Parts: sequence; structure tokens; C-alpha cells
Amino acid sequence: MKAQALHGHLDALLLSVLEGGSLHGYAIIEALKVRSGGTLNLPTGTIYPALRRLERAGYVDSTWSTVNGRERRTYQLTGAGHRALAGERTSWQELSSTVGRFLGVDGPAEAPA
Repeated sequence: MKAQALHGHLDALLLSVLEGGSLHGYAIIEALKVRSGGTLNLPTGTIYPALRRLERAGYVDSTWSTVNGRERRTYQLTGAGHRALAGERTSWQELSSTVGRFLGVDGPAEAPA
């Protein structure tokens, strides 16, 4: 799946992945891939700018650490990030329900007469 297809939803996916605990960038990319069954294989050029955007918004904090002699940044949700994720979930349910009325497996709903 291409990053463009996720337009408007990437932030929610990243917040959801971080809900489970702190992760470094590569682990976030791998978590997206694993949780999507391999469908989301997004490049670092998509993920890292989004993480910086979430950090500027106050939804994510990051810290630098050294692991096996390598510097890496670890990201974690803030309280505001948890609240934003809850809002994203509500919005997704509403959108999914509405779009499902048009594209669902049962076909289109009958228009009122």
C-alpha cells in the first residue's frame, strides 16, 4: 500500500503503534508492517517526518539513547497523544460506518422514497 493511500490516517496509525509502549523508528516501521500483515511497508521518508510532526504537536515525546554503540531515538505517547488517539478512533468509527453504507458488502442502501 502506498503512503498516499493513507493520507489523513498515518498519524492515527503511528499513535496506535506507540500506544503499546516506547519504540524506536525502525521498530515502529516493523510494527506497522507486522500489524498490517505486510501491507504497510512504509519508507523512513514517510515515517520520520510524521513522527516529528506528532512531536511538534505534543502527541509524542522522544529521547536519544545509545544501543550497541549506535544512537537511536525512541518515541512514546504523551497524555495529549493518548487523547488524540481516542479522538482518532471515534472519527474512524464514524467514517468507516458512513462509507460502509455506500461500499459495504450488502450493496447500497435504498434511498428514501
